[in-house]
Amino acid sequence: MIQTTLEKWHALVDSKNAAGLAGILAEDAVFHSPVVHSPQKGKALTQMYLAAAFHVLSGDDFKYVRVVASGNDAVLEFETVVDGITVNGVDMIRCNDEGLITDFKVMVRPLKAINLLHQKMKIMLEQMGRA
Repeated sequence: MIQTTLEKWHALVDSKNAAGLAGILAEDAVFHSPVVHSPQKGKALTQMYLAAAFHVLSGDDFKYVRVVASGNDAVLEFETVVDGITVNGVDMIRCNDEGLITDFKVMVRPLKAINLLHQKMKIMLEQMGRA
């Protein structure tokens, strides 16, 4: 099941189509941020955080360098450069049997990348109406 979900995810990432996120998220989706302690619950919050990440991370340098998928789960390692800082991270995605994303966790390294993303995501979320 996750393969179909990943095809849709990659198409959205490649086209930078944040509006298309609504079509692949379950109503009870949960987003786990690398800097916000509490999970962001619900489709609307998950979509807002992922849309903000699209704006912050999806430059020309963004690429997935490893994908491990099985059943309803996938782990996607990514690399990108933001403001001259190399960002290495992992997206952990779980979908339900309908192929909709129910859980999305992001982990990032190194520390200077986390600090930079924290700053940039805060600004982007404020612009989108959520601090």
